[in-house]
This record gives sequence, structure tokens and C-alpha cells, in this order.
Amino acid sequence: MADPKELMERYCAGDASAFRELYAAVAPKLYGYLLRMARQRATADDLLQQTFLKVHRARAAFVPGADPVPWIYSIAHRTFLDEARRSKRAVVGVATTEDLPEIAADLLGRSPGTAEEPRHDPAVTKAALAALSNLPEQQREAVVLTKLDGKSVAEAAAIAGTTVGAMKVRAHRGYSALRKVLGRPE
Repeated sequence: MADPKELMERYCAGDASAFRELYAAVAPKLYGYLLRMARQRATADDLLQQTFLKVHRARAAFVPGADPVPWIYSIAHRTFLDEARRSKRAVVGVATTEDLPEIAADLLGRSPGTAEEPRHDPAVTKAALAALSNLPEQQREAVVLTKLDGKSVAEAAAIAGTTVGAMKVRAHRGYSALRKVLGRPE
């Protein structure tokens, strides 16, 4: 699969097939992010389509040579916020379905394949998701982006439209709150 940067440049130059390839490369992880934020499949589906429609409309504003992934995530994030405001949802609840998207890190923050895969206790997973849903929105977003989506702090900050320092503080506070609720040592 081609590099998203190269695909976005081809798309901006008028290559429609590059958009299909860019969508195929970015949409699965972006959908997982939107699903974790929106907590409803139908809403996440709509947000994904709205995001790529906005990418299409704003392609002339894309800076050639830049990485399009943080730009696309920023558009998705703003689209989610617009939807949350529109429907006046101050707190987003945890999905009740057991069919959750695959995550990029375990509950202890380890990436798959870095160590022997631990067996997950469904009760701990359920408690962690409940604790995650009770975090303030900015902390929840920081944890989702950095631990579940595997983004760097800089990428997460770009997506959320904040500074690296602020993202570090949000993530740290989110991790600390989760550890406290889950009875894990600091």
C-alpha cells in the first residue's frame, strides 16, 4: 500500500484512484477512533463519511508534503465535536455491545507482540471501559489516542488541536484516574 502522503498529493493533483487508496489506508483506524469516541456504530459510520467528504472539499487547503493523517484525524475530531454539540451530548456513554474494535495496546499500555500476550480478564476489561467512559472528555480522548490508537503524544496533540504539553497532562491525568479506579499502583 502506498504512503498516505504520496496518495494525498496524487489526489490533490486530480487522481481519483488515489482517493480510494487513501480511504482504504486511513479509514479502518479512523473508524475505530470515531467508534470509541461516539460509542454508536451508526454515528461513527456517519462521522467517517462526513470526515472524508470534508477532506474532499478541503483538499485544496492541504499543504503539499505534509503528513495527511493528522490533518484527517483533526477533521474527524472536529466533526465528532460538532456532532456532540449538535445533539447536546455532554457525556458519551460506553457501548453495551461486546463487539468492540481491536485495540492497539493492552490495558497496561503494552503494544501487541512486545511481550508475552497476557490473558485478559473480561471483568477487568469491562471495568476499564466503564472507568474510561467516566473520564472527562479531554482525558478520555488523550487515553484513546495515545494508548488505544497508538498515536504519539505529538500526533494526539495535533488531532485534538492542542499543545504537546497539554496532551501529556491530559493523558497523565487520565492514566492516573484509571489506575486509581482499577486499583493499580501508580
